[in-house]
Amino acid sequence: MNFKYVIIGGSAGGIGAIESIRDIDKAGSIAVISDETIPQYSKPMISEYIGEGAKLEEIIFRPLRFWEEHSVNIFSDKKVAKVDVSAKTVMLENGESIGFEKLLIATGGKPIIPKIDGAERKGVFTFVNLADAKLLLGRLQNVKEAVVVGGGLIGVSLAEALLKLRKKVTIVELKDRILNLILDMEGASMVADAVEHAGVKIITGRSVTRIAGRILSEKQVGGVVLDDGTKMSCDIVVLTIGVTPRIEVIDPRQIKVNRVVVVDRFMATSAQDIYACGDVAETFDFVNNDFRLLPLWPLAYVGGRIAGSNMAGDKVGYPGGTQMCSLNYFGIPVISIGVVNPPKESGYEVLAKLNPESRTYRKIILQNDVIVGMILVGGIVNAGVILDLMKNRIPIGEFKENLLSEEFGLIHLAEPLRLEMLRRN
Repeated sequence: MNFKYVIIGGSAGGIGAIESIRDIDKAGSIAVISDETIPQYSKPMISEYIGEGAKLEEIIFRPLRFWEEHSVNIFSDKKVAKVDVSAKTVMLENGESIGFEKLLIATGGKPIIPKIDGAERKGVFTFVNLADAKLLLGRLQNVKEAVVVGGGLIGVSLAEALLKLRKKVTIVELKDRILNLILDMEGASMVADAVEHAGVKIITGRSVTRIAGRILSEKQVGGVVLDDGTKMSCDIVVLTIGVTPRIEVIDPRQIKVNRVVVVDRFMATSAQDIYACGDVAETFDFVNNDFRLLPLWPLAYVGGRIAGSNMAGDKVGYPGGTQMCSLNYFGIPVISIGVVNPPKESGYEVLAKLNPESRTYRKIILQNDVIVGMILVGGIVNAGVILDLMKNRIPIGEFKENLLSEEFGLIHLAEPLRLEMLRRN
């Protein structure tokens, strides 16, 4: 089988590519290969699938008819064995071979599985995709206590979902705070207070070294042992350490790879007619002004859009993204963008304000009079104005004193800049 366009991965990046291709090329044949049965759902919403009882239709990113409407040949529940660059073929594990003229690698990430004694016991789960969520949901009826290993975005969102199902939840985080990649100590402490107030126990600075079995059923999870010897009972353990890029189908002798696949501003790899996006590609960070891994769902979609346009013959450059998170767990809204934990003595200027009365926290990071990062906890109104200033590298000298105000917005900008910003948006 041969197709003009082949896309490995049917999630955000793959869907973005398909939509861009069809904007330009209405007739070229497209094939999507995915190891999931239904790939076009929103991965950030799988916690809601558990905690809110959301139906599949509610977390679908694009409707089931999407493939048919865009004339896509979908090879679902199929695993790729390797990509042969010279032969321009994708080899599947079942022995099938699919030829391509243009290829997009959008394989996403897979869960990081730490080496823990007893991790093979029944009742140990990962939580990265819909299949993980379904397996976990099928076990929860008889679960009273759960240990979530990892206090990042996935771990905290899952803890909230389990709490809504009236489960006793403990988060175990190796670092000194939860959400350590997106928040500083002050911001993380505010979120942790809300999490613990809701009823979740948080243990930081510790790791799980052993998953113990039950007294009468050694193969079933019965508890965990921490590195300091602390023992805790539980019915399930969910590993939410994070994800690692799925680049095993790529031969680094044929496609240049650093930590992940190297791409240019057009999402093209070092191999002719092969592109990559999402969790497997180093993309341009407009804050750091270099290429790095930014494994974020919205950026994967944008990267796919750019890749699809270039695959179809249009020359479109990727505008750049950066570390960016917007969340609302346990009733506390948070926005984190760009550099949030600058190293000391690094030339960054940090503006910060904690308001105990309104339970808000604002932190703005500057470099050479330009905003390069921010944390907003509790009050996130007009965050878009600050982001626009970041993206366009606007010097903030004239309104610097107003940045920490919870009312900061367009009104604080000079009229020419305000009009320019309104035109952009």
